[in-house]
Amino acid sequence: MTEKNKATEQYLELYKLAVEMADRVSARRATANAFFLTVNTALLAFVSSGSFNMLWLVALAGIALSGTWCILLKSYRDLNTAKFGVILEMEDNLEVKVFDDEWKKLKEEKRTKRWWEMYAEFGKVERFVPLVFAALYTAVLVRVLLP
Repeated sequence: MTEKNKATEQYLELYKLAVEMADRVSARRATANAFFLTVNTALLAFVSSGSFNMLWLVALAGIALSGTWCILLKSYRDLNTAKFGVILEMEDNLEVKVFDDEWKKLKEEKRTKRWWEMYAEFGKVERFVPLVFAALYTAVLVRVLLP
C-alpha cells in the first residue's frame, strides 16, 4: 500500500469516526430530552393534582429543572455544531460531500416551500419545550403565591 493510499484510508477512518461521534452526541441529546420530558411531565402531573401543600416548592424545582434542560440542550447543540463543522471541513477533501449537500438541499427548500412545509430543524423546535414547562410551573407558582 502506498503512503498516499495509507493517508487516504486513515483520513476516511477519521471521517467515519467524526460522523459516528456526532451521531452519538445526537443520541445522548435525544436521551436527555426523553429524561427531562418524563420528569417534567410527572412533576407537572403531581403539581396539577393540587394535593400537596408545598406546591410552590415543587414549582420552583420544576423551573430549575427546565432551566437545567435548556442549558444542557445548548451544550449539546454547541458540541454538535463544532463536530459538524469539522465534518464539513473534512468533506472539502472528499469527492462526495454528504452532509454539506444535505444542508444545501434543505436550505434550497426554504426558498420554494411555505413555512409549514419546510424542514423544522430539531434544535430550533426542542428549545420551546423546556420553556413551555417553565411557563406552566411559573403559572402554578403565581397561582399558589397569589391566591
